[in-house]
Amino acid sequence: MELADALAELAALEDPKVRAANEKRGDDHGMNLSRLRAVAKKAKTDQPLARELWETGETPARLLALLVCAPRQYSAEDLDGMLREPQPPKVNDWFVNYVLKKTPLSDDLREGWRHDPADTVSAAGWSLTSVRVVKQPDGLDLGALLDEIERDMRDAAPRTQWAMNETLAQIGIHHPHLRDRALAIGNDLQVLADYPTAPGCTSPFAPIWIAEMVRRQG
Repeated sequence: MELADALAELAALEDPKVRAANEKRGDDHGMNLSRLRAVAKKAKTDQPLARELWETGETPARLLALLVCAPRQYSAEDLDGMLREPQPPKVNDWFVNYVLKKTPLSDDLREGWRHDPADTVSAAGWSLTSVRVVKQPDGLDLGALLDEIERDMRDAAPRTQWAMNETLAQIGIHHPHLRDRALAIGNDLQVLADYPTAPGCTSPFAPIWIAEMVRRQG
């Protein structure tokens, strides 16, 4: 698929009602994401196209880029630069989940990002740390992570706070020897304790989240 064809396909997906709903969440596009995924399926994996789409700077094009890119073909410099560009929430979320979590370079970058002063960058570092906590905890100092969370999470910037809270919950869920401490930290800090949660969904408040996931485990 050529760039012009991809952009034409994206323009055809624009729906004013969808845009109005998305803008309330800070996302500047009017696309139904299921239809966007159909365009990505047609384009298939295409790293040159992904780079051209990203360079437009437009949210619809960047979302499509993240669906058709080959994460392993980005360099560490590429990844760092892309992460530091201002992005609406959906682009940032997809970049972290569809690119950073699928490249082996992310662990080399994770620790530096975790301590970066930029909220989006720090949040990505913590999000990648959550993945390590669950899938590859060997080599992580989980106690030191809890120390850092206990010290800094209450006053962290919004995205970083959310990602730190996820790390706290994952430590409590997956590492029983640290569960009591994770629960105590969550109860003491009360981060996201009042977060509105839809019926049938699990609260992101770490003590509730931990307890529910442990109950499901059985």
